[in-house]
Amino acid sequence: MIHIDKHWLSPNNKVSHINCPKNGQRFVQGQPDTIIIHYTAGKDAKSSAKYLSKDNVKASAHVVVARDGSIIQLVPFNTIAWHAGKSEYNGRVGYNKYSIGIEIDNAGILTPSGDEFVSWFGKKYLANDVIKAKHRNEHIEKYWHTYTEDQIEMIKNLCEALIDKYPSIINILGHEEIAPGRKSDPGPAFPLDNLRNRLIQDRDSEAAIHPDTIGYVDVSKLNIRGLPDINSQTVTEPLIENTPVKIIDKYKAWYKVKIETEGWVASEYIALGKKN
Repeated sequence: MIHIDKHWLSPNNKVSHINCPKNGQRFVQGQPDTIIIHYTAGKDAKSSAKYLSKDNVKASAHVVVARDGSIIQLVPFNTIAWHAGKSEYNGRVGYNKYSIGIEIDNAGILTPSGDEFVSWFGKKYLANDVIKAKHRNEHIEKYWHTYTEDQIEMIKNLCEALIDKYPSIINILGHEEIAPGRKSDPGPAFPLDNLRNRLIQDRDSEAAIHPDTIGYVDVSKLNIRGLPDINSQTVTEPLIENTPVKIIDKYKAWYKVKIETEGWVASEYIALGKKN
């Protein structure tokens, strides 16, 4: 159902596009390495997507996921969107330039009013669309708008497709984790830890690549570094397209390769197997 072509989701009955020309800055090599999960805190997906695509709004996202599981894409996945804001995690700041932003149609925190629950924008919800739960960054329970099964399944499928397409992705975080105290999305109604465990930790626990696998450089120039880190110094001149390399180790989104010397390259730029 989900196919990514030239950094856009291929349109179908579940995928549509809205043009958002205000975002044009590309990610640097080795990025994005993170997916950030948000909720919109808006009345519906279409209105949130239209708002985020406005030229005079200093916010945007790569995709918005509707209650029925359909997706609206605003920004191509090789381009920086403005979804993270002021953010920090594990000593790294400014997560826009490191991450893909997924917005989910969800009202967020609700206020009880008789037999109903009211959002900040005045929309009312019934009890079967609400849970009472404690946020990971708080100590008291609040009422939260639930996510639909269609949304959760689509987000899982979308994250799987993104991780397959961009092997540099090594983490899935909530907005609440990169901006604690300022943001509370996606909140306790979303199974963030379960999603992360299934898609990231399970992948990292897979067996290492078979020793002496041959690959070929699949980009015009590829830096070979001393450590599996985009900030590590290069160890030799860049490898040119179609250069054969022997892969001797793997660490997350990096291959350790051997030519005349040894070093680490971003795995997304290596094609495995025999060259035609």
